[in-house]
Amino acid sequence: MGLMSNFDPIMTENIIVANLKCGGCATSIKNKLKELHGIDSINIDLDSNNINIIHQGIVNRDIITAQLKAIGYPEATEENGLLLQLKSYASCMIGKLSSDK
Repeated sequence: MGLMSNFDPIMTENIIVANLKCGGCATSIKNKLKELHGIDSINIDLDSNNINIIHQGIVNRDIITAQLKAIGYPEATEENGLLLQLKSYASCMIGKLSSDK
């Protein structure tokens, strides 16, 4: 009888978002996603608006995109109204302030 692993599989999500403008945005996104249990790494490419997330399979894409949308960074294919754009500006400023510390 073989040993069974209790580990969740390592998974990768690539999510292209709207409203990603600068390092302040990236800092806010990383801080928000780090709140989720099971996130191993977050890499953000400002040029392509792509967020690469490596996680343990505990969270799923819907949970991740909901967290992003909550701070103003919806997937690029979603509606991006004025409220989300304003949220992203506020998140960007918070990210800039927290990265200056």
